Amino acid sequence: MKRNSLFLLFLLFQAAVSAQGISFFHGSFDEAKAEAVKQHKLIFIDCFTTWCGPCAKMARDVFPTKEVGDFYNEHFICCKIDMEKGEGLKIAKDFGIKAYPTYLFLDANGSLEHRTLGSKEPAVFIGDGQTAIDPTKNLHGLTARFNIGETDTSMLH
Repeated sequence: MKRNSLFLLFLLFQAAVSAQGISFFHGSFDEAKAEAVKQHKLIFIDCFTTWCGPCAKMARDVFPTKEVGDFYNEHFICCKIDMEKGEGLKIAKDFGIKAYPTYLFLDANGSLEHRTLGSKEPAVFIGDGQTAIDPTKNLHGLTARFNIGETDTSMLH
């Protein structure tokens, strides 16, 4: 009985900790896009594999933190997709993902807005999200500016 009580207490603690961090969307990529349209948000995808150590570190140490959850849940439909299974195989191919963890920030149509990769501390990871939502600083915005002839490197600051 005591053992069951301790296990139940552990599960309740884990649920409370998870509730503070990123709330990952449970559904298909198409359903996530529909939800992004409905909520007027970008989509954040944690592109991971089960064997990736840095992926596990992010899942254990960064995604559950309150500050990361507060920011990402407010601004993104957050998805966690294994790149070696199901629709993750197509996403990995379509976006040329070759390193893990890779983080994709997409618009509601599934077009790339921004992309980063690697294990990071919470503040840096939040900074990546802030860059992703800023069309003057994200990858899509910088590429568009470059393509119309803005080549001054000051735009990178």
